[in-house]
Amino acid sequence: MPNSNRQILLVSRPQGAVSEDSFRIVDAAVPEISDGQVLVRNHYLSLDPYMRGRLNDAKSYADPQPLDEVMIGGTVGEVIDSKFDGLEAGDRVVGMGGWQLVSAQAGNSLRKLPPGLPLSVFLGAVGMPGVTAWIGLMTIGEPKAGETVVVSSAAGAVGGVVGQLAKARGCRAVGIAGGPEKCRYVTEELGFDACLDYKAGDLYARLKAATPDGIDVYFENVGGEIFDTVIRRLNPFARIPVCGWISSYDSGALYPIRNLPIILTMRARMQGFIVSEHLEHWADALRELGELVAAGRIKYRERITEGLEKAPAEFIGLLHGANFGKQLIKLI
Repeated sequence: MPNSNRQILLVSRPQGAVSEDSFRIVDAAVPEISDGQVLVRNHYLSLDPYMRGRLNDAKSYADPQPLDEVMIGGTVGEVIDSKFDGLEAGDRVVGMGGWQLVSAQAGNSLRKLPPGLPLSVFLGAVGMPGVTAWIGLMTIGEPKAGETVVVSSAAGAVGGVVGQLAKARGCRAVGIAGGPEKCRYVTEELGFDACLDYKAGDLYARLKAATPDGIDVYFENVGGEIFDTVIRRLNPFARIPVCGWISSYDSGALYPIRNLPIILTMRARMQGFIVSEHLEHWADALRELGELVAAGRIKYRERITEGLEKAPAEFIGLLHGANFGKQLIKLI
């Protein structure tokens, strides 16, 4: 049992870009648990783009992150005490433990993890990002063998899984990522058919060459100018799952989408989705993702930084594309 707990609180709402001044590290007592709760020693903390929206006091799909409270975040760890039937000390679990070393969580909010895979993967390819990729692609994208699937932020935790799932269903997978190193990873390690560096200029001409038969599914993670460029290649009745719009999360500036009428002329279907609102699909998604990862058919990369105190800086870097793969903070 740890003697103390360390936490990171949100203490102010950023005006414009996030800075480390919005967060404060504090030492606290290890929480006591009541009936139905579990005490977890968090081993890894997940950093994800959605967290940026929670920092704003604005209407959204979820309530804002409260000030002067532990910052929200997904965690995996080990049960060290339990007052919940079904979980006991030593069990590995995934939940929302937040930016802290030790968390008291409702037992029914935790998922007990199976053996055989590294603990960290349950925050990535076999966790929320992987499920996000699966749900968006399968339920909205509805890929069919022979179709072309394009995904932005293809080297990220969600985008990388999207392309590999598309390939598993007989599709052509084309990624968009930032920089030649990320693009090499997307094609050489993840097995995409092509990957385009959006920083290299003339994206449309290169996209046209990489999608000679047009685009049937576009999995959107970025928005902005990339979105405006990609929709020019849509085929009739294309599907666009909108997972994220990270290009504007930190700046608040919205790029003017000039080609939006193409959605009408191509009779395309565009739908935003939030993974937590599709719980009926999680079991199927996790089953397939776990099987594919165990078999080596879904590959992934993790960027792991040690130390809870590094979370604010790594989160800011994530919002500006500094991460390569799934961004994690190692806590133990």
